[in-house]
Amino acid sequence: QVQLVESGGGLVQAGGSLRLSCAASGSGFSFNAMGWFRQAPGKQREFVASLTSGGGSTNYADSVKGRFTISRDNAKNTLNLRMNSLKPEDTAVYYCNMRRGSEWLNYWGQGTQVTVSS
Repeated sequence: QVQLVESGGGLVQAGGSLRLSCAASGSGFSFNAMGWFRQAPGKQREFVASLTSGGGSTNYADSVKGRFTISRDNAKNTLNLRMNSLKPEDTAVYYCNMRRGSEWLNYWGQGTQVTVSS
């Protein structure tokens, strides 16, 4: 049973930075791709970024490319998201997830709120 706990969110002004973390417990972290998603008020949850089990390959949504950096520490079962040049439209609850094979888990933690003021 995997548990994912997100942290690091907060209130920041436009142009600022935040670093999100996701602590994973249970088996499988180092063997599976991981990713970040976000859900803004009134909108569907959307993909933000992902990386492979070894961290060698990453994928980003066009809206965050060049501003966000995803990374992982398999020794600590931790996934990170460095967010720079934040914009008000980045305001959302951010979630991490694990991909097993081609499917993301049908499990979501509590998420961490990111609010960017203009």
